Amino acid sequence: MDNKATKGEYVDILLRSPKTVFSTKDTALLWGEQNENATSVRLRNYVKTGKLRRIRRGLYAKDKNYSKNELATKIFAPSYISFETVLGAVGVTFQYNSQIFIASYQSKEIEIDGQKYLFKRLKEKILTSNIGIENKDGYSIATTGAALS
Repeated sequence: MDNKATKGEYVDILLRSPKTVFSTKDTALLWGEQNENATSVRLRNYVKTGKLRRIRRGLYAKDKNYSKNELATKIFAPSYISFETVLGAVGVTFQYNSQIFIASYQSKEIEIDGQKYLFKRLKEKILTSNIGIENKDGYSIATTGAALS
């Protein structure tokens, strides 16, 4: 049985998905497409026609109302929301910080659409462990206990 999408179905598959942000690889999997170049060409055409929005190289959104947390964990993989972002959400820290803090394999600061993403490097052994990490709304996030460690 062939799971490859047919003409006319491609953008509908993305729009029906609960995800708000897609990488080229995510899209190829959803479409059953093995040729990543064909996926990239199709995505560029959808951006040109206004059906999708390009956020950054290799990352696309359904529209401008995409999940910032979902995007944060797609920029570098593996990664997950952690640190001040998690602690602020549960009221452990009282100083508001608009940056999104992400545990990743490298340290870097990126700004996209006015949102700052601060990636903090963790050792691979810690980063790739699933202990204290939960999947929520299309992205991974540290639990409060893990963020405090």
